Amino acid sequence: MTAPSPFRILEVGLAFFASRTLLAAVGMQLFTVLGDKAMTGQELQKALNLHDRANPDFFDALLALGLLEREGSGPSARYRNTPDTAHFLIRGSETYMGGIFEYSDARLYKAWGELSEALRTGKPQNEVKLSTAKGAFNELYKDAARTEQFVEGMAGSLVHNAVALAERYDFSRYKTMCDIGGSSGVLSIAVARQHPHLSIITTDLPQVTPHAERKVAAAGLASRIAVQPLDFLKEPFPKVDVITMSQVLHDWNLKHKLQLIKSAYEALPSGGAFIAVETLIDDDRRRNLFGLLTSLNALIETGDGFDYTSSDFTRWAMDAGFRRTEVIPLIGPTSAIIAYK
Repeated sequence: MTAPSPFRILEVGLAFFASRTLLAAVGMQLFTVLGDKAMTGQELQKALNLHDRANPDFFDALLALGLLEREGSGPSARYRNTPDTAHFLIRGSETYMGGIFEYSDARLYKAWGELSEALRTGKPQNEVKLSTAKGAFNELYKDAARTEQFVEGMAGSLVHNAVALAERYDFSRYKTMCDIGGSSGVLSIAVARQHPHLSIITTDLPQVTPHAERKVAAAGLASRIAVQPLDFLKEPFPKVDVITMSQVLHDWNLKHKLQLIKSAYEALPSGGAFIAVETLIDDDRRRNLFGLLTSLNALIETGDGFDYTSSDFTRWAMDAGFRRTEVIPLIGPTSAIIAYK
């Protein structure tokens, strides 16, 4: 019989050590400074304006985490990006996902410090709890800087799965698509590039649409992607062949989830598709740890939002009138679940 080991418990209990190391590196743009270069610890320290104490522990911790590579050892050793950090964490690239870590550093990390309070009260633990505004997003969008931070954070969390959906789902049978709650238009841009025959609309609240307009214009897709303001809890959805929602349904309570699914059903023609991109919790609620943690994050952010299983979604979709569903795995713990009318 194997003797009990405390290591896994320690690893989980102190996981914020590693998290904070990555968040700090992204926040100071370490990976962007490295770019395609190799730099010594002293060169990196100078470029990032760090204290002597940071070198080499900070850089070697990132090495041990698999987030940097190193050539040699000692003061002459040179650090460089890994293929993954070069692809996802160099600011300015279209595949940059650092926005979600900048957002997490500024907002989520502090809010997660109040998880115990959220579990006891069922109430959000971000700036919403100090506000008189109705709803997490109304509070969030009151401040332009915070709106920008949130939009960039969502872009960072969505970009790789948006591309995966565009590559793995067969859009050839459809002509029109609308992304509901599309934030900065990341999903619409990815699909438009992969499927030039589609006419696409991306929608969100009026405070967000200027960000989408800039992103769509910068991508050279303004002639194919229309950016429209929409309050999706109060207004009907555009009539299109495909409706997408990426990380939208999990923000809401069951009543609003069912409302959004029904709104999608009513907007689609026979044969149309409703695609939800989410970190679906496995039906046995044992394996998709990230999905379970993002459900706790929805509690912290919104209070009554929660993630769900594919069985949950299928039941809700069938009750709304859809005839069948299917799941397409995307990147890591994220999937697209599709309901067909």
